[in-house]
Amino acid sequence: MNTVTPTESKTEVSKKRRQLRGVVVCNKSDKTVSVRIERRVRHPLYEKIIRRHSKVQAHDEHNRCQVGDIITLEETPRFSKTKSWLVIEQPSGENK
Repeated sequence: MNTVTPTESKTEVSKKRRQLRGVVVCNKSDKTVSVRIERRVRHPLYEKIIRRHSKVQAHDEHNRCQVGDIITLEETPRFSKTKSWLVIEQPSGENK
């Protein structure tokens, strides 16, 4: 049985959340970055591996991400209408 004491936060005992890796394509907004997520799928008829991509908005609390950085995102409850991802890991060499 999993009980939560009042001192524990909900994030410590939450479910495993989905994580994705992507490349920052835009960091012009305050505390927000646009990230391109790329995945490889097999074409249903020709069976060739093709690349598909999607672009998501992610929350970057300290504005550390730069264009071209490869980052890890974690799914979270919505920050705004379009933002439901959080930057959790950034490259080690932040100052390029």
